[in-house]
Amino acid sequence: MARVALWALAIAAAGVTGALAQDAKAPAATAPETPPQASAVASPALIAHRATYDLELKEASERSGIQAMFGRMVYEFTGSACKGYTTRFRFATKIDTGEDIRVSDQQLTSTEHAKEGLFEFENKSFTDEKVDKEVKGKATRVAEGLRVELEGDEPRKIDLPESLFPTEHMQKVVAAALAGTPLFEARLFDGSEDGDKSLLVTSIIGKPSTSMDVADAGADVKVGESLVGKQWWPVTASYFAENENGDEEPTYRLSYKLYDNGVSRDLVMDYGDFSMSGTLKTLELLPEEKCEP
Repeated sequence: MARVALWALAIAAAGVTGALAQDAKAPAATAPETPPQASAVASPALIAHRATYDLELKEASERSGIQAMFGRMVYEFTGSACKGYTTRFRFATKIDTGEDIRVSDQQLTSTEHAKEGLFEFENKSFTDEKVDKEVKGKATRVAEGLRVELEGDEPRKIDLPESLFPTEHMQKVVAAALAGTPLFEARLFDGSEDGDKSLLVTSIIGKPSTSMDVADAGADVKVGESLVGKQWWPVTASYFAENENGDEEPTYRLSYKLYDNGVSRDLVMDYGDFSMSGTLKTLELLPEEKCEP
């Protein structure tokens, strides 16, 4: 998942604090401190696809106030290097606190033009089917780093440190994996939450494997058949807020199995007080967009 950058979907998940919506079906830089080994590998080709994940509560402390949680995540990735990449992501959950049940539905659409240094995004959040947040804007690369322009009743501009966009980040993580680099660290901006901050992401990449039983990929046999024999790596990504550093506890962690084509499975999203698992249930390969010569 490019998505979500698996890295992108994890950030959206972090907004779930008290709240399955209806069955979610979405029609889906200069690199900071990129390790030399990762730079030596050309940007990997990520396949266009739509992936659906079933979510459920893995662990919850008493302090979290969560008794039960389940949901669904849909991630769609399309586009090409010459025309730009589009990501559509939806993350819907139902949370039972023992006193009430709340439904949260987060939707993020973004378009990334890395060569032009432009990233456009729209983020909508619903609680119990009522809109509680809408964020729309764009991020542009400038000499000093990243300039974010947010729309709305009170438009504003924010200057952020140099950051990768989600598809760039995913490509560099895959490139690091292919090069045998066990650690990749970079700052990421994906327009999630309030669209006004970037996160430092430290990715630890394990040894490659091709092992997978069809059952490992979930109930949909087609998912298993499309991934059997393909190389993947176990990845654990830790996300740190801007005012934090690598010596402190991350805001959250995301563990997943990453394929060299950008597809991910077996997600674990850890927010400290609680964690969720995501099982890949369906995987649909979408038509590839070709670049004109």
